[in-house]
Amino acid sequence: MSPALDVPRELAEPGERGSLTIGHAVVRKVAQHAAAQVPGTAREGKGPKAKVGGHDNDVDLALDLALRYPAAVRAVVGDVRAKVAEEVELITGYRVRTLAVTVSALLPAAAPRVR
Repeated sequence: MSPALDVPRELAEPGERGSLTIGHAVVRKVAQHAAAQVPGTAREGKGPKAKVGGHDNDVDLALDLALRYPAAVRAVVGDVRAKVAEEVELITGYRVRTLAVTVSALLPAAAPRVR
């Protein structure tokens, strides 16, 4: 065992350690995944679509998604807003400044039976 391994290493000051930037593409994927996890959202096609803007540690999100019919639109959208903001902030450390949700479709809850 070398003596160098026993010596505690001093950490650089936080400002000297460097920085981490998380791209908008990653934030978009996190938002889309979080929105798709909310009960009442439809996952057909590619699922929810998201656009990301903002700078520094603040992001602005715009989601476009489909809901299952019949759905309590206000309740599901409220759940989507809460889940997306929570996940984006938890995973990326960015603050969700604005979050706009557009419901573009209501899809049947069960596939129609074909005779």
